[in-house]
Amino acid sequence: MSDAPAAVSPPVIPAGRTAAARTPVWPRPARRAPAVVLLVAVIGGAVAAVVLPWGRPGLGWPLTGLALAALSWTVARKADDSPAAVDAPGPAAPEDAGSAQEGAPEVPRSEDPRSAQATAFWTALALSLLGIVAWRAADWLAPLCVLCAAVAGSLAVAGGRSVRGLVLGSIAVPVLALLALPWAGRGVLSLRKQDPSGTQSAARIAVAALVGLGLLVVFAPLLAGADPAFGRLLDGLIPTIDLGAFRRVFLFALFALGTLGAAYPLCAPARADRPASPARKLRRIEWALPIGLLVALFATFVGVALSTMFGGDDHVLRTTGLTYAEYARSGFWQLLAVTVLTLPVIMVAARNAPTSTAADRAWLRGLLGALAALTLLIVASALSRMWAYQQAYGFTVLRVLVSLMELWLGAVYLMLVAAGRRLAAPWLPRAILGSGLAALLALGLANPDRFISERNVTRWQQTGKIDLWYLSQLSADAVPALMRLPEPMRACALAPVVADLAAEPDGWRGWNAGRAAGRAALAGFKPPTSDCGTQLAD
Repeated sequence: MSDAPAAVSPPVIPAGRTAAARTPVWPRPARRAPAVVLLVAVIGGAVAAVVLPWGRPGLGWPLTGLALAALSWTVARKADDSPAAVDAPGPAAPEDAGSAQEGAPEVPRSEDPRSAQATAFWTALALSLLGIVAWRAADWLAPLCVLCAAVAGSLAVAGGRSVRGLVLGSIAVPVLALLALPWAGRGVLSLRKQDPSGTQSAARIAVAALVGLGLLVVFAPLLAGADPAFGRLLDGLIPTIDLGAFRRVFLFALFALGTLGAAYPLCAPARADRPASPARKLRRIEWALPIGLLVALFATFVGVALSTMFGGDDHVLRTTGLTYAEYARSGFWQLLAVTVLTLPVIMVAARNAPTSTAADRAWLRGLLGALAALTLLIVASALSRMWAYQQAYGFTVLRVLVSLMELWLGAVYLMLVAAGRRLAAPWLPRAILGSGLAALLALGLANPDRFISERNVTRWQQTGKIDLWYLSQLSADAVPALMRLPEPMRACALAPVVADLAAEPDGWRGWNAGRAAGRAALAGFKPPTSDCGTQLAD
């Protein structure tokens, strides 16, 4: 028998699966978080705790966003200066090893300048949306801008290019914030070993104290409820909790965790853009028949809708028995649903239709192009109906939002038509998502509360109809338009705005340009001299 070592055969990968398919989407970075990440997390939490307003949104949000962007850039620079060591399957590294696990492969960082451009775009978009929070006073606009800024910020540190990469990238920071906790914990322990000052004992005492406090929280209320005398004694011993301090602690913990979640993919680039498995191609008749029927249906509808659109109110009254405004109200939501549902139909057909021959590609371009073009006409019909409805019944926040959504969907269909020329558009997913976030930014720049109030005041001047109560619920952004109303309507519409501005001072954290301008415009405001109940009810 030979003494030669036996050859080790490579691992067998089942058919239809590849080694890349088993690669985690978010690979683990070095075994423990480096000191710079721990420092950045503490700074990020501290900035949010000090700067963010708890009540009204204002200047603190863009300031916090700028700080988090600078901290993320610092982590990215440190990560670029050293190899990205990623944990790999195999023997575990000893606890006191270096930050890079021995034997782990190095992940090459992308040199593609488009990646840097995408990061800059998402970062600028996130900061711009947070800027709207400090610029506009509309309370309903601030949560939308903060949420979309969080999505853009997550894409800046972990975004991809494909649909899958964008979906995973948009939720990366909150998900990775939890996955980063063990990583950060090992980093804290490594600092303790580098400093033999007995911090391990202090840490264990701190943990024991937290456990003891938890036990007291559970059992003390039970005993206090069992004996009133003991309950009074306990009330005297327990200090009053400062709710403001508790809120600051909460903000510190939340944003420190979020900063960790942003640092995690910067230290180990994600692999969210995994190549999609090839779709099963359909025969031409299998996809062309249903799409062709849908094209015929849309063409018939567009022919009828165009005649109604140009026929005016008399034509609608004769054919439907409804006024044009009633007809518009009854049809807009259905057309919006059609516009939304057609999008996945086009995407599924484009993915599964064969493109191997010139005839296949011609059929695909023709039918899907016709469907997209007809949907654009449906978008135009829906927008014209909403415009007529708002002219008849007034402008509201909801009506403006759904109109903006329909406009954005129209832009998406224009992108689909442009992408259909080459039947390949790797830029399309990013363009769709980016244009949606940019549409919200454009809405904030347009000052929606002032636009709504101006249109309603103009409508009152033309028709004598106005919903004064609704206008009185708008923010300070609407003050310039409401000042155009005559007395006593003006005083009644502005009184709730004045009361809202006086209820809570902004402070430097919550400073807002819209509210500051509103206070300046209302400096000489005189309260209404008559009962506003009748005015607001009309």
